[in-house]
Parts: sequence; structure tokens; C-alpha cells
Amino acid sequence: MTTEATKVRSCEAVGEELVPSARILVVDDDERNLLALTQVLGDLGEVVTATSGRDALRHLLAGEFAVILLDVFMPGMDGYEVADLIRQRKQTARIPIIFLSAVNKETEHLIRGYAMGAVDYVFKPVDPLVLTSKVSVFVDLFEMRKQVEARSRAERELREAGFRSELERLRIENELHSARARQAAVLEALPLALFEAVSDGTGTLVREFVAGDLAKLAEREASAIEAGDLRWEDRIHPDDRGALQVDPSSEVFSAEYRWISDEGGHKHFIERAVRISEEGADDSRWAGTLFDVTDRKKLEAQLLQAGKMDALGQLTGGVAHDFNNVLAAVLGGASLLEKRARLEDRERQVLDQVRAAAERGVALVRRMMAFARKQDLSPVYLPPSEVCDAVIGLVQQTLGGNVELVWNCEETELVLFADRSQLELALVNLIINARDAMPGGGRIAVSIAVVPASSDMPSFPAASYLSIEVRDAGTGIPPAVLERITEPFFTTKEVGKGTGLGLSMVLGFVEQSGGRIEIDSIVGEGTSVRLLMPAVRKPEVAERLVEVSRSARPVSLRRILVVDDDPTVGTIIAEQLRELGATVQCASSAAEAFDLLRSPVEPFDLLLTDYAMPGANGLEVIAQARALHPDLPCVLMTGYADDSLGASSPDATHLLRKPVSVEDLEALLSGEVAA
Repeated sequence: MTTEATKVRSCEAVGEELVPSARILVVDDDERNLLALTQVLGDLGEVVTATSGRDALRHLLAGEFAVILLDVFMPGMDGYEVADLIRQRKQTARIPIIFLSAVNKETEHLIRGYAMGAVDYVFKPVDPLVLTSKVSVFVDLFEMRKQVEARSRAERELREAGFRSELERLRIENELHSARARQAAVLEALPLALFEAVSDGTGTLVREFVAGDLAKLAEREASAIEAGDLRWEDRIHPDDRGALQVDPSSEVFSAEYRWISDEGGHKHFIERAVRISEEGADDSRWAGTLFDVTDRKKLEAQLLQAGKMDALGQLTGGVAHDFNNVLAAVLGGASLLEKRARLEDRERQVLDQVRAAAERGVALVRRMMAFARKQDLSPVYLPPSEVCDAVIGLVQQTLGGNVELVWNCEETELVLFADRSQLELALVNLIINARDAMPGGGRIAVSIAVVPASSDMPSFPAASYLSIEVRDAGTGIPPAVLERITEPFFTTKEVGKGTGLGLSMVLGFVEQSGGRIEIDSIVGEGTSVRLLMPAVRKPEVAERLVEVSRSARPVSLRRILVVDDDPTVGTIIAEQLRELGATVQCASSAAEAFDLLRSPVEPFDLLLTDYAMPGANGLEVIAQARALHPDLPCVLMTGYADDSLGASSPDATHLLRKPVSVEDLEALLSGEVAA
């Protein structure tokens, strides 16, 4: 049985077309819930209700909906099954789904819901204000999409009407003024202009604009173009002019190109034209449209950058694993040689150089994980004054006498929520970059101030943000370079003076922390880099700021089982543990480890296993070990950069990142790992 709300928002007219109001589908087996939700959402659009998954699917076959509110637990077909069927159907796959649930608020249930295509979860009892706010977003997006589609059709029809009107002008001179007047009224609000053009004999069109808002397209240069002091063709990017050569035999012309503005930036345009062929007329005349697609190009660039960073993140994970295995063997072997071999000074220097090179490799992997948003972060609550004091001590002696560093830390009740060392490193990077931008010296201003949260802020459960700004008075950054300044390995410094990882690391850290970065620069005047970081109020975190010493139950670790499919790494770690006094047994596979766990000569005191192994991974080895020996302490080693391993590890399992240091192993033997 279904009911429908009678209250419907009026349709909006777009041109000659009516845009239908949004429809909201509410699915719940409890009719009382349906009645309550209908009353809450009735003002947003037409509410359609269904008491089962089958009823919901029938409604979806009959019409289009802006959003679906879907109860998770229903008899017969539950919400997850309904969502799966909705996502399988092409016509309904992109409809937003908000799950309604009174139970199962655990992370695994939320993850399952999001995997089924949910965009949000709302828990019962429902807060009407929260639900209305969430649903209204999708209702507005639906109506905006419908309006955009209607406007797009209207614009297409208008452009076609414009062409017809312009061609009619050549046949009937008396209709010229009325056609232009009608077009001007419509085109005034669009990033569109109409032009007539004549070929100059070399295949280049010389344009004369006849309609549209040229001021929107050319901005300050519009008056010069209209007066004839500047030709539109003179500002077309030199690299794109070849695509604008007109084929003498063609009747239709289309091109996309960049146009250089007065400030040196680029705007992107799509141009389409048709040849005007009429008895007694010049065959070299054309009529066409010019459309501004600059905003679309910016969105495409953002999507491309996001895809590039995602691919780079995937690559980083694989590189980190293989590289960390190599570094683990090198560093472990160097440590063993230093302890066991009698080395002369020259040999010890060589060994020190080997260790230093391997440690630089470890640092490089960490940098790669930073800009790929896959580094390990330990966020804590930091008062701004502590950050200022710490960074002042780090950079004061490195700036030189001709650079003045000015600090302004605003007194506030807010504290930052970020990884202390990474935040300090990011701020040091920005200050050093500012110093390098002023080779003749100057002033660097660093300020930390409160920025109230707004709708365009990154998503973070905090009341406000703190802005950390570093401003210099240096040479500035050209617009073309500014677009690439945060790309990994891109640098404007000389060879040997910059890796191109500094700003990309800062960007990765800030975004991974839930913030964002803003960079403004004017050539010849200087650059400002602004970090917007999440913050909370002091009373909420006062107790968390107190240092709490970590206590651990000592464990006697006499016998250790080391499992690693890389014999080099396994051997090195085993030898390091033996050097520390432990008895070690090695296994090169999960199967071999299972045999040793089932029938050891003596019970093991600790299991130390690699994650990535053929056959069964480290998590499966730990699960088997726990089934046989529930109290056995377990440590999972990994060279991957994926932070999700920590979340997926079983309880009481310690995660150890490769390369494993002697200090890490000493910590294991000292009792810092408990069952």
C-alpha cells in the first residue's frame, strides 16, 4: 500500500519549458514512520512512499526521483538488497540513497551501506532539521540539473535561432534590427557572442562581433576590440593558431583555442562558424558563435589532477612495499656488520655511508607517502603558540641576516588538530621557500588566525578552522607556473637545490588532515600560502592535552617465530633478534608457519609476520595462530603505504612498518607488545 503527499512545489519555467518539481521516494515497512517522514519532507517536493522493496522498485520503474530514503531493515527484501538492485539498473543507478537505520551504527555496517551506493546514513529517531537539510541538498541538485538540462536545450535552440536570424538578415535587410534586438536580450546573460568573419586570404578569419556580451568574454579588452584598436585574432595563443586555419573547400568550421587576456592568463573558447553562400555575396564570409568554456576546462584540469594523484598513490603503495623490503635488508645487515665485524676506520666510514644512503631512501619513501596522502599521521591537539615557538627554534638560524621573520599568533580558544611533526615540517618548508623567493632578503610574515567554518570549507567535524599563512615579498610566481606548483617533482629551483617534493608534501599532509591549501601570488610583489587546518575549542580537549604515559604489561619473549617470504629480510630480522638474546625460528611461507604453530618444540612467545605473502597473507597467519594459541602476542610487518592495514588488523595486533629498526625490535623484547 502506498500514499503520496499532496503538497508539491510549483514547477519552474525555463524558457518555454516547465521543469518538474523533485520527487522523493521514502521506503519503510512502518506506516507510522512513512507518515512522519511525509510530513517532514512535504515542503521539499512530492513525497512518494513505499512499504516494501518491491513497491519501491515499481515506483522507480514509473518515474524519476531526486533522492531515496531507504530503511535498512525490512521484511522480505532489506535495504541493502534494494539498494543493490537500484544500482544495477542504469536509469536509477545515479539516484542518491540515504539509509535510515535505528540499529547497527558500527563502522562495518556503515561501510557496507556506502559500498551499496549510499551517500549518507540517518539514524532513527530522525532529527527533522538534520533530515530536511540533507534531503534538501539532493532536491536542489535534482532541480538544478533539470533546470540546466532545460536551459541547455533552450540555449541550443537559441543558437540555432541566432544562425537562422543572421542568415535571414542577408536576404531581408528590413528584419536585421529586430533580429539583433531579440538575440541581444537573450545572449546578454550567456558567455556567448555572435560574429561575422572574412577570410584574409591566408586562411585566417578576421572577426567582427555583432551580438552577445563581449565584455564578459574579453573583459577589459572588449572596448578596444569593439573600437577596432585590437583584433580578436591578435590575442589567440600562438600555439593554437594553426588549428584556426580555414579550409577553402569547407562549409563548416569548428575549433577550440586559448585566448590571452591582458593580465597574461588564458581563457578557453569554442568557436563554430558556417560559410555564408548567397548569390552576389562574397564566398569568403562566415557567420559563427564564440562560447567561453574556461570554467569547464578548470574542472577538467581538477579531475585530471585528482586522477593523477590517485594513480600516483597506487604506485606509491607498491613502490613503498618493494623498496622498504630492500631497505630493511640493507639497514639490518649494516647493523649486524657493525656489531659483529671488526672494522677499520675506512671500512666503518663505508658502512656509515651505506647506512646513510639507506636512511635517505627511507626518508624518500616517507615523502612519497606524504604527497600521495598515505603517510602515517598521529594527530594531537596543538595550541597555536606551541607551533610558533617550535618552528621559530627550527628556522631562526637558517634564514640568514638579511631575512626578517615576523610572527603573529592570534590569542584564541581554538587548538589545532594535526600531526605535530608533519605540521612543523610543513611550516618550515613554506618558510624556507619564502626565503628562497627573496634572494636579496626581505620580510617573511607568518600568522595564525581564526577562520570561521563556512559552506566552502573542507568537511571536518569541527566548529572552526585556523589559518596558517606564510607571506613573502619575493619575486612571485607566474600564473602558468602557479598551476603546477604543487605537482610532485615540479620545481623552479636550479638542479641540486630543490627536489620538487616540498609543496606537494605540504598539500598531501594538509588534505590528509582534513584541511586545504590556498596559494596567491603576484609577479614582482610576492606570494602568500595559506593552510586552513581543522580546530576545536580548548574546553573540549583540555584533558586530552595532558601527556599520558603509556603502560605495557611486560612479556617474556624467549622464542619468536619470524614469517617472511623474502629470505633476505627474514634472515636479517632473525639475526638481529638473536643478537638481542632471543631464540628465533624462521618460516618462509604461511604454510610453513602453520606447521610450526601446530607442533612447536616449545610454545612461541611472539609471532612476527610479514603482511604480503603468496598463498596466505599475514592477517590470515595471525588468525590461524590465534585459533591455536589465543594468548599469543602477534606483530604484523608491512612495507605497504596503505593506512587501512592498521584498521583491518585484529585486536591486540601491533603494526610495524618496514624497514624495521633495531630500536623497534628492542621495544618488542622489552615488553611493549602485549597479547
